[in-house]
Amino acid sequence: MPAVVSIAGLTKSYASGLTALCEVNLDIEQGEIFALLGPNGAGKTTLINIVCGIVTPSGGRVLVGGHDVSRDYRAARMQIGLVPQELSTDAFETVWATVSFSRGLFGRAPNPVHIEKVLRDLSLWDKRAARIMTLSGGMKRRVLIAKALAHEPQILFLDEPTAGVDVELRRDMWNLVRALRDQGVTIILTTHYIEEAEEMADRIGVINKGALILLQEKTRLMKQLGKKQVIFQLRSALPAIPAALAGWSLELAPGGERLVLSCAAGDPSEINALVNRMTELGIGFTDVDTHQSSLEDIFVGLVSTPAAGGTVAGAPP
Repeated sequence: MPAVVSIAGLTKSYASGLTALCEVNLDIEQGEIFALLGPNGAGKTTLINIVCGIVTPSGGRVLVGGHDVSRDYRAARMQIGLVPQELSTDAFETVWATVSFSRGLFGRAPNPVHIEKVLRDLSLWDKRAARIMTLSGGMKRRVLIAKALAHEPQILFLDEPTAGVDVELRRDMWNLVRALRDQGVTIILTTHYIEEAEEMADRIGVINKGALILLQEKTRLMKQLGKKQVIFQLRSALPAIPAALAGWSLELAPGGERLVLSCAAGDPSEINALVNRMTELGIGFTDVDTHQSSLEDIFVGLVSTPAAGGTVAGAPP
């Protein structure tokens, strides 16, 4: 399947000498939810703004639906809905008017049925006649999402869409994202709520200091980089780890009452072999607890390790 967004050799440098993006290569397929993660200043918003035609790249090429964002801006931008971080809306307009106007900006014919559906999906229908200036911050965020969906885009960019919003909006937002994905809309999001990316995304990209340091399907990433800890609560304290257990990656907790195994996530054979060996040695345990790395654990580990050699597009070795 051809990529709906294709980014090749994308760079962005400023006159000050700052390099915001460094040779980014990325293909995003139609209908997937792609999460772009990275610390503040990593280049996430710059990348989104270039794809959306807001910022001019220093080099490279970006195609959206087969249209070059620099040479064929209108056709490319028609495919995109953007929910920015900033709450910038037409304060004196009504909700209905500003969302309908956004649809018209893209040359779409009026479609009150579609506008009503979007407003209802975002719990804005009862506020359709209210002026933007009278709305709460959470409601204004809903209006931004409605404006982005007004022209029925095939690609939706969500730049920190749930930052600082209430739990209800976050729930509505992700229900809407799932429904859009089911309709074939491609979702590209940046978020600081890593648990949301872990729950929602099909693929994960990690960007740091302008370079894409990892690009991987989420479940494969969790399997490759995720770690599991198995904690055995021992029946009797051990003074030290027996030599017969040297084949496992084990730690003995202070006091000798807990034995901790570190192993690859999703591989029960190592755990089963250890339990059998402990039984043979007469090492009993009263309880077993497990802890598996989350996407947040993986993310923190990646961005805290300097990238070697620039961009790494794909799974780490």
